[in-house]
Amino acid sequence: MSDNTWLVVGLGNPGAQYAGNRHNVGQMVADELASRIGATFKSHKTPSRVAEGSLGPGRPKLVLAKPNSYMNTSGGPVSALLKFYSLGADRLVVVHDELDIPFDTVRLKRGGGHGGHNGLRDIQKAAGSPEFTRVRVGIGRPPGRMDAADYVLRDFAGPEREALPNLLSDAADAVEAIVEHGLVAAQQRFHSPA
Repeated sequence: MSDNTWLVVGLGNPGAQYAGNRHNVGQMVADELASRIGATFKSHKTPSRVAEGSLGPGRPKLVLAKPNSYMNTSGGPVSALLKFYSLGADRLVVVHDELDIPFDTVRLKRGGGHGGHNGLRDIQKAAGSPEFTRVRVGIGRPPGRMDAADYVLRDFAGPEREALPNLLSDAADAVEAIVEHGLVAAQQRFHSPA
Protein backbone atom coordinates (compact mmCIF):
# COMPACT_ATOMS: atom_id res chain seq x y z
CA MET A 1 0.00 0.00 0.00
CA SER A 2 1.18 3.54 -0.71
CA ASP A 3 2.67 5.43 2.19
CA ASN A 4 0.03 8.06 1.42
CA THR A 5 -2.88 5.72 2.28
CA TRP A 6 -4.96 6.16 5.41
CA LEU A 7 -7.54 3.88 6.98
CA VAL A 8 -10.42 5.96 8.33
CA VAL A 9 -12.89 3.98 10.45
CA GLY A 10 -16.28 5.43 11.35
CA LEU A 11 -17.57 3.73 14.49
CA GLY A 12 -21.20 2.85 15.04
CA ASN A 13 -23.65 -0.04 15.12
CA PRO A 14 -24.92 -1.87 12.03
CA GLY A 15 -28.55 -1.76 10.95
CA ALA A 16 -31.09 0.86 9.96
CA GLN A 17 -32.50 1.10 13.51
CA TYR A 18 -29.16 2.60 14.70
CA ALA A 19 -28.37 4.79 11.69
CA GLY A 20 -29.48 8.09 13.28
CA ASN A 21 -28.17 7.38 16.81
CA ARG A 22 -25.60 9.62 18.47
CA HIS A 23 -23.40 6.51 18.80
CA ASN A 24 -23.30 6.29 14.97
CA VAL A 25 -21.91 9.75 14.33
CA GLY A 26 -18.58 8.19 13.29
CA GLN A 27 -20.30 6.30 10.49
CA MET A 28 -22.14 9.48 9.48
CA VAL A 29 -18.76 11.21 9.08
CA ALA A 30 -17.52 8.26 6.98
CA ASP A 31 -20.58 8.72 4.75
CA GLU A 32 -19.76 12.42 4.37
CA LEU A 33 -16.16 11.58 3.38
CA ALA A 34 -17.34 8.91 0.90
CA SER A 35 -19.62 11.48 -0.70
CA ARG A 36 -16.71 13.92 -1.03
CA ILE A 37 -14.47 11.41 -2.80
CA GLY A 38 -17.28 9.96 -4.92
CA ALA A 39 -17.01 6.48 -3.41
CA THR A 40 -19.67 3.96 -2.39
CA PHE A 41 -19.49 1.55 0.55
CA LYS A 42 -19.35 -2.09 -0.55
CA SER A 43 -18.92 -5.46 1.12
CA HIS A 44 -15.28 -6.34 1.74
CA LYS A 45 -13.13 -9.40 2.45
CA THR A 46 -12.85 -8.12 6.03
CA PRO A 47 -15.94 -7.85 8.28
CA SER A 48 -16.55 -4.25 7.18
CA ARG A 49 -18.08 -2.19 4.42
CA VAL A 50 -15.39 -0.21 2.62
CA ALA A 51 -15.23 2.77 0.27
CA GLU A 52 -11.93 3.76 -1.35
CA GLY A 53 -10.86 6.88 -3.14
CA SER A 54 -8.52 9.82 -3.24
CA LEU A 55 -8.93 13.38 -2.11
CA GLY A 56 -7.61 14.34 -5.55
CA PRO A 57 -4.56 13.93 -7.80
CA GLY A 58 -1.41 13.64 -5.69
CA ARG A 59 -3.44 13.78 -2.48
CA PRO A 60 -3.85 11.02 0.11
CA LYS A 61 -5.84 7.87 -0.61
CA LEU A 62 -8.60 7.13 1.89
CA VAL A 63 -9.84 3.68 2.79
CA LEU A 64 -13.10 4.46 4.57
CA ALA A 65 -14.56 1.65 6.65
CA LYS A 66 -17.69 0.92 8.65
CA PRO A 67 -17.29 -2.31 10.67
CA ASN A 68 -20.15 -4.81 10.36
CA SER A 69 -19.81 -5.52 14.08
CA TYR A 70 -21.42 -3.67 16.94
CA MET A 71 -19.50 -0.74 18.40
CA ASN A 72 -18.12 -2.67 21.38
CA THR A 73 -16.52 -5.30 19.13
CA SER A 74 -14.93 -2.97 16.56
CA GLY A 75 -11.40 -4.23 17.23
CA GLY A 76 -11.54 -7.40 15.12
CA PRO A 77 -12.72 -5.64 11.96
CA VAL A 78 -10.21 -2.79 12.43
CA SER A 79 -7.33 -5.21 13.00
CA ALA A 80 -8.36 -7.17 9.89
CA LEU A 81 -8.43 -3.98 7.82
CA LEU A 82 -4.97 -2.90 9.02
CA LYS A 83 -3.60 -6.33 8.05
CA PHE A 84 -5.42 -6.40 4.69
CA TYR A 85 -4.04 -2.98 3.68
CA SER A 86 -0.63 -3.51 5.37
CA LEU A 87 -1.02 -0.37 7.43
CA GLY A 88 0.22 0.41 10.93
CA ALA A 89 -1.70 2.14 13.71
CA ASP A 90 0.07 5.37 12.68
CA ARG A 91 -2.09 5.32 9.51
CA LEU A 92 -5.37 4.72 11.35
CA VAL A 93 -7.93 7.45 12.05
CA VAL A 94 -10.93 6.42 14.16
CA VAL A 95 -13.96 8.73 14.12
CA HIS A 96 -16.24 8.29 17.13
CA ASP A 97 -18.81 9.91 19.40
CA GLU A 98 -17.56 11.55 22.59
CA LEU A 99 -19.77 12.23 25.62
CA ASP A 100 -17.21 14.43 27.35
CA ILE A 101 -17.12 17.02 24.57
CA PRO A 102 -19.99 19.46 23.99
CA PHE A 103 -22.24 18.81 21.03
CA ASP A 104 -21.10 20.51 17.82
CA THR A 105 -17.42 20.32 18.83
CA VAL A 106 -14.63 18.29 17.21
CA ARG A 107 -11.42 17.40 19.04
CA LEU A 108 -8.39 15.49 17.76
CA LYS A 109 -5.81 13.39 19.56
CA ARG A 110 -3.41 10.51 19.14
CA GLY A 111 -3.03 7.76 21.67
CA GLY A 112 -4.12 7.88 25.27
CA GLY A 113 -6.76 5.91 27.11
CA HIS A 114 -10.17 4.86 25.93
CA GLY A 115 -12.07 6.99 28.46
CA GLY A 116 -14.65 4.25 28.99
CA HIS A 117 -15.48 4.10 25.27
CA ASN A 118 -15.85 0.37 24.63
CA GLY A 119 -15.27 0.67 20.88
CA LEU A 120 -11.90 2.36 21.45
CA ARG A 121 -11.04 -0.16 24.17
CA ASP A 122 -11.62 -3.05 21.76
CA ILE A 123 -9.63 -1.39 18.96
CA GLN A 124 -6.67 -0.73 21.26
CA LYS A 125 -6.69 -4.36 22.36
CA ALA A 126 -7.00 -5.82 18.84
CA ALA A 127 -4.56 -3.39 17.20
CA GLY A 128 -2.06 -3.93 20.02
CA SER A 129 -1.56 -0.19 20.38
CA PRO A 130 -3.42 2.94 21.48
CA GLU A 131 -1.25 5.02 19.13
CA PHE A 132 -3.82 5.80 16.48
CA THR A 133 -5.48 9.14 15.73
CA ARG A 134 -8.97 9.85 16.97
CA VAL A 135 -11.46 12.36 15.64
CA ARG A 136 -13.69 12.84 18.67
CA VAL A 137 -17.11 14.17 17.69
CA GLY A 138 -18.82 15.82 20.63
CA ILE A 139 -22.33 14.65 21.44
CA GLY A 140 -22.52 16.18 24.93
CA ARG A 141 -23.70 14.66 28.19
CA PRO A 142 -27.14 13.12 28.69
CA PRO A 143 -29.75 15.41 30.24
CA GLY A 144 -30.77 14.98 33.86
CA ARG A 145 -30.29 11.46 35.13
CA MET A 146 -30.56 9.71 31.78
CA ASP A 147 -28.23 6.73 31.51
CA ALA A 148 -25.32 7.34 29.12
CA ALA A 149 -25.99 4.04 27.30
CA ASP A 150 -29.60 5.08 26.63
CA TYR A 151 -28.48 8.54 25.51
CA VAL A 152 -25.96 7.37 22.90
CA LEU A 153 -28.49 4.92 21.44
CA ARG A 154 -31.02 7.69 20.77
CA ASP A 155 -31.27 9.75 17.64
CA PHE A 156 -30.14 13.35 17.66
CA ALA A 157 -32.86 15.70 18.94
CA GLY A 158 -34.51 18.46 16.85
CA PRO A 159 -32.08 21.38 17.37
CA GLU A 160 -29.13 18.95 17.14
CA ARG A 161 -30.47 17.55 13.85
CA GLU A 162 -30.43 21.05 12.40
CA ALA A 163 -26.77 21.57 13.38
CA LEU A 164 -25.70 18.00 12.52
CA PRO A 165 -24.75 18.60 8.85
CA ASN A 166 -22.27 21.30 9.93
CA LEU A 167 -20.83 19.03 12.65
CA LEU A 168 -20.37 16.16 10.17
CA SER A 169 -18.74 18.54 7.69
CA ASP A 170 -16.36 19.86 10.38
CA ALA A 171 -15.38 16.32 11.40
CA ALA A 172 -14.79 15.34 7.75
CA ASP A 173 -12.69 18.50 7.30
CA ALA A 174 -10.70 17.42 10.38
CA VAL A 175 -9.97 14.00 8.86
CA GLU A 176 -8.81 15.64 5.64
CA ALA A 177 -6.59 18.06 7.60
CA ILE A 178 -4.99 15.19 9.56
CA VAL A 179 -4.12 13.11 6.49
CA GLU A 180 -2.91 16.09 4.44
CA HIS A 181 -1.19 18.34 6.98
CA GLY A 182 -0.59 16.19 10.06
CA LEU A 183 -2.19 16.03 13.48
CA VAL A 184 -0.53 19.10 15.01
CA ALA A 185 -1.60 21.41 12.17
CA ALA A 186 -5.11 19.95 12.29
CA GLN A 187 -5.30 20.45 16.06
CA GLN A 188 -4.20 24.06 15.70
CA ARG A 189 -7.04 24.62 13.24
CA PHE A 190 -9.80 22.76 15.07
CA HIS A 191 -8.86 23.49 18.67
CA SER A 192 -8.48 27.25 18.19
CA PRO A 193 -11.29 29.46 19.46
CA ALA A 194 -13.54 30.53 16.59
